[in-house]
Amino acid sequence: MEIYSAVLHKEEDMYVAECPEVGTASQGKSIEEALSNLKEATELYLEEFPLKKSDKPIMTLFEVNVHATAKKSVRA
Repeated sequence: MEIYSAVLHKEEDMYVAECPEVGTASQGKSIEEALSNLKEATELYLEEFPLKKSDKPIMTLFEVNVHATAKKSVRA
C-alpha cells in the first residue's frame, strides 16, 4: 500500500479531486465521494501504468502576496 496526495476544489455543485503524483482526477457530489472515486481511478491507472519509486514529484507549499503590485519595467 502506498500513500498519495489529493487536491480538491469545488466546481459549481461538484467536488473535483486530483492526484498530482499520478495525474489522475475524478469528481463527486461530496468530498468523500470525490476521494473515493479518485482512489478507484488511481488504482485502475496504476494497475496499467505502475510508477517507479523515483517518479514521485516533490510537493511543498509557497506563499503569495495577494495584494502585491507588479514592478514597472524599466526601458533603457
